[in-house]
Amino acid sequence: MQGSPWNTREPSAQPPSRPGASYKSKTKSNTAQRKSEGTIVPHAPATKAVQHNAAGGKGPWGLSRVDRRGTRKGMDAKRPNSPRGRSPEDNVRRLQGRLRDVAKQQPGRRFHALYDRIYRSDVLYEAWNQVRRNHGAAGVDAQTIAAIEQDGVESFLEAIQAELRENEYQPQAVLRRYIPKADGKQQRPLGIPTVRDRVVQAAAKLILEPIFDVGFQDCSYGFRPGRSTTQALEKIRREVNRGFNHVLDGDIRDFFGNIAHSVCLSLVARKISDRRVLKLIKQWLEARVMEDGRETTKLSGAPQGGVISPLLSNIYLGFLDGVWSKRCADLGVLVRYCDDFVVLCKTEKNCREAERRVRKLLGELKLELHPGKTRRVDLGWGKQGIDFLGCHLRKCFSGPVWAKSRKRVYFLQRWPSMKSMKRIRQRVKNETSRSRCHWDPRETIAELNPVLRGWGQYFRTGNAADKFSEVDKYVARRLKRMRIQRKGRHLKPG
Repeated sequence: MQGSPWNTREPSAQPPSRPGASYKSKTKSNTAQRKSEGTIVPHAPATKAVQHNAAGGKGPWGLSRVDRRGTRKGMDAKRPNSPRGRSPEDNVRRLQGRLRDVAKQQPGRRFHALYDRIYRSDVLYEAWNQVRRNHGAAGVDAQTIAAIEQDGVESFLEAIQAELRENEYQPQAVLRRYIPKADGKQQRPLGIPTVRDRVVQAAAKLILEPIFDVGFQDCSYGFRPGRSTTQALEKIRREVNRGFNHVLDGDIRDFFGNIAHSVCLSLVARKISDRRVLKLIKQWLEARVMEDGRETTKLSGAPQGGVISPLLSNIYLGFLDGVWSKRCADLGVLVRYCDDFVVLCKTEKNCREAERRVRKLLGELKLELHPGKTRRVDLGWGKQGIDFLGCHLRKCFSGPVWAKSRKRVYFLQRWPSMKSMKRIRQRVKNETSRSRCHWDPRETIAELNPVLRGWGQYFRTGNAADKFSEVDKYVARRLKRMRIQRKGRHLKPG
């Protein structure tokens, strides 16, 4: 038999809550809390409204009505957008919360008058902080983040704000760069906007993301607040252990390069009616590309490297998520992380039908599945496995269950894929090359630690103990090799 719902202690499962934990609240009683805080509790008849406090009583924020002196603090809905005493980040979070609440309460609403929110001072400042933390490279204007900080951030943001306010903002060309893909044979094109354009894109993302995020389906995990790759992998583990063993491992051919501008804008316009915001997005989609000193015009695609691109990709593929949840959920479970997705089905017949439906839906978006990378896999009894989000997922035989009840039970496990192991070994090899044998070993270790720590944080869940041991041995072997190259074959211990 295979994994069933009552076999809850799989090797990858989260540990259960501690038995015997108290169910009682940890907070103090009302009387003790009032005594410790020293609050004033007037004796007055209960009223229906909070604002009718008795004389001398404290308001909802701990201030007495007498001490307020007519200010608009507390629960007043007429509070100004940028009150004193709050940081710009707090103001932006409050604005995002209001937009998110309205979008959740009114799903069919189209938002207008958003453009002036984008060039608000606190929004631009928060957008600048996000761009600065990413340490991105310069664009076609060769203006770096360090140069902007040296010349003055305030003047830089004021210039952007003036351009946006006067409707004079025009994005510059995107700088084309290439990075190697995971297979090491092909290269992935990246589009690097200027720092100025990245700040404006980040500001627009701060305003638009809470509006669209509440409408995204639960099957979407990529580049969303509060979502992660671990959650996507855990969703796959749970569903496969329930019997969804037939998997459609899908790969969209050149997704970012084939995004249709007209389709993308129409999907954005379902929620946004502000013409100036739509104009901004259209300008970013149609921005020229500079490669080898020449500028070219794109007819389709979004720059893979732009701040706004992940949000636009989720909006674009949100059409697939929505139609699947309404019409195709009976075929299988969809799990998507940006343009990478899998469909988990119970039968091979459903898996074939799921592939046909996915091809049809992607055709409406003017996309297609990659014929060489899309495949159907049977995970039952550990026959095959899939690579997803850097992990290899495969069902493994449970020895403890066999020893206890003599039942053949398989649970889905995951560990770093062969490509992930190859990349980390290559990274360690580059940091411990022969040319660095005369470096101080402490400097080499200081550079290796962030790489290994980040890799370990990503793969620390699942069943990666053996792979971690392999990486540890490889690092020790490379460091020893460096010491031998420096000291010679007669290296003494210590």
